[in-house]
Amino acid sequence: MVSYKELGLVNTREMFEKAMAGKYAIPAFNFNNLEQMQAIIQAIVETKSPVILQVSSGARKYANQTLLRYMAQGAVEYAKELGCENPQICLHLDHGDTFELCKSCIDMGFSSVMIDGSHLPYEENIKLTKQVVEYAHQHDVTVEGELGVLAGVEDDVVAESHTYTRPEEVVDFVTRTGVDSLAISIGTSHGANKFTPEQCTRNEKGQLIPPPLRFDILEEIEKRIPGFPIVLHGSSSVPQDKVDTINQYGGKLKDAIGIPEDQLRRAASSAVCKINIDSDGRLAMTAAVRKVFHDSPAEFDPRKYLGPARDSLKELYKHKVNNVLGSNDKI
Repeated sequence: MVSYKELGLVNTREMFEKAMAGKYAIPAFNFNNLEQMQAIIQAIVETKSPVILQVSSGARKYANQTLLRYMAQGAVEYAKELGCENPQICLHLDHGDTFELCKSCIDMGFSSVMIDGSHLPYEENIKLTKQVVEYAHQHDVTVEGELGVLAGVEDDVVAESHTYTRPEEVVDFVTRTGVDSLAISIGTSHGANKFTPEQCTRNEKGQLIPPPLRFDILEEIEKRIPGFPIVLHGSSSVPQDKVDTINQYGGKLKDAIGIPEDQLRRAASSAVCKINIDSDGRLAMTAAVRKVFHDSPAEFDPRKYLGPARDSLKELYKHKVNNVLGSNDKI
């Protein structure tokens, strides 16, 4: 077994305490490869922000669990090399769906895991989540649970419709499972096509305007479990300039729309202390790669198209930290 502490990582407990006190949210950025990890670390060092490196089950299979462990350790050392003396980096399993997967990640050096039993009947969700918590806490690993279902597609997570979190269940769930944080459903959604056109309105320019988040549900949850860390999944904003670039250079992203950043900023100033962003990063990288291939069709050196993709991703993440999450200058 490898302890995350040997790798220089931290769990989310102190991160979340500081975030709630300071009314900001910790960025949780998904990564699958070297360039994404480089962009994340460069961005958080330049903005002096803590960060959660998120790995889905699919990303773990893609990158290899052993390589991931050393990449996480390398991320810590890379941050120090870039000038951050005490980087606050957490390695987190995103949407773990079995006890065995969560245990394997804990044993391989993850400092935080999510057990997503939201698709199960309520009592089964509690049973599974509690099982993961009992094992994780033996190793000082923090656990995120989930109540409510987010629609959309993200790697292995697929749901055709969403179910809002029921505030009347949160006290019972948190008490009986012992989770350290709770992911809730208030209208965010996975993927780049978070809403159908029928769910949206259009402004005078014909642009789709998504339905607002259910802050009334969030506020009721805050009343019932005051001071408890809340997590938002599916919180990419789907920047239209990236979508336009992708479509300009051969892509076909029709009606891609995300969560408005002003709503995420409002959420970040509440008990929401972790906000997950994945699709925005994919869009930024894809837009940059497509542009290189269009402008330089003879190019075949991966560094020449992955390098610009990495740089675009870094700038996107710096924007998220500084202007949306508010986690800059917190180290």
